Amino acid sequence: MAQQPQPGKKAPDFSAPVAGGNYEDGETVQLSSLKGEKVVLYFYPKDDTPGCTKQACGLRDAWGEISKKAKVFGVSIDPVKKHRKFIDKYELPFPLISDEDKKIVEAYGVWVEKKLYGKTYMGTERTTFVIGEDSKVLAVFPKVKPGEHVEKLLEVL
Repeated sequence: MAQQPQPGKKAPDFSAPVAGGNYEDGETVQLSSLKGEKVVLYFYPKDDTPGCTKQACGLRDAWGEISKKAKVFGVSIDPVKKHRKFIDKYELPFPLISDEDKKIVEAYGVWVEKKLYGKTYMGTERTTFVIGEDSKVLAVFPKVKPGEHVEKLLEVL
């Protein structure tokens, strides 16, 4: 499994389908095409679950401030169709990347073994990466709590 890219290191490039924001559903977004802009990639386990909804709505509610400072993309292994429902239900202003083949979660080291009620399974660890204009990682928030996410992000941006 890949290690999480650390501050100062180049962020792994990717190309994946996206929904929402200024993108058509299913359009492809590529990290390298965003060079010259600050980018926030926040990885989350699943659309429309309590923690993920709280995190997404926190970003939505602070959108006026955050959107002036960076491009924000949520990343999960959910399909584009599921992302569209999540975006519409909560009026999310930012795009969500679909990583069904798990290439991005693996490249960023967030596809990990998890435990719940004594069962072990693989899943996405809630982690946020702030990537600078030069495509290098500026900050990493591993296992970030949904309620603290926006505050930590604004401190770095």
